[in-house]
Amino acid sequence: MVQTEELDEAAAAYLAEHTRLVVCDFKDVERFGTLLKEAAGLVVRTYTRVDRALLDRAPNLKVVGRAGVGLDRIDVAECRRRGVEVVHTPDANSQAVAEYVFALLFDAMRPRVYLEGAIDDAEWGKLRKRLTAPRQISDLVVGIWGLGRIGTRVARIAGAIGAEVIYNDLLDISPDLRGSARPVSRDELLRTADVLSLHIDPRPANHRILSTPTLSLLKRNAIIINTARGVLADALALSQFLKANPDAAAWIDVHDPEPISADYPLIGLPNAHISPHIAAATAGAHANMSWVVRDVVRVLRGEQPRHPAPR
Repeated sequence: MVQTEELDEAAAAYLAEHTRLVVCDFKDVERFGTLLKEAAGLVVRTYTRVDRALLDRAPNLKVVGRAGVGLDRIDVAECRRRGVEVVHTPDANSQAVAEYVFALLFDAMRPRVYLEGAIDDAEWGKLRKRLTAPRQISDLVVGIWGLGRIGTRVARIAGAIGAEVIYNDLLDISPDLRGSARPVSRDELLRTADVLSLHIDPRPANHRILSTPTLSLLKRNAIIINTARGVLADALALSQFLKANPDAAAWIDVHDPEPISADYPLIGLPNAHISPHIAAATAGAHANMSWVVRDVVRVLRGEQPRHPAPR
């Protein structure tokens, strides 16, 4: 069993107890290649790419465990063609990401400073005036693009705060799951939303779906939040939108590629706020994702996994 990225300590200990575990960074190309020749299992997180080239070097592989939700770096079809099971943790980080969406939204809506000492009356008044928010979240229309596990949580939180919530999804979501959120067409979502939060999957058809044509439908002061996948947004088109609309703002946690380089179009824009893919970075979510190891062990024992990759 080869573990290529960090796991929660308890989950890693469980894996070591039930398999012959070797920890090897996938960037250590020579050692990793040697280990793949004998590996029956592979546990990855965010950045290991399991493609045809890797599978060609792993003739004994039986299972790939993704400690997380998205499978865009794993060629699931090719794994299945070779008889390699793929397992993941589909709901492990939903709460953490939903909370982070609102951390970003509160940053966008309620700018603030923290005083480190005494200030005079004039400065006190200036600060209170400068930091007076023009709108509350309860005044907004929150648009959710993709009402899956995370989008559903975001909808419930936004509704509880008092915002009007609309969404667009390929599926017909039952009322008991969507709560007060109202389904609308994609174009109505984009035209109506004061806040647009992306929660769609990274299938090829969705790559660069937030681009010049879709951005042109947004309000000139829209708040855009992307905690889903970097490939969903055309960073150059988004930068052009933000330059043309200084009252708009983007809060972007995921990027393509990662890490970002010096020529990333959003760097330096005053209304672009970039974070280093940390929406799911909580100890609880990390632990939940790491317990994919249970399904990995099940597969190696010849048992059915509880969370196989979708077919």
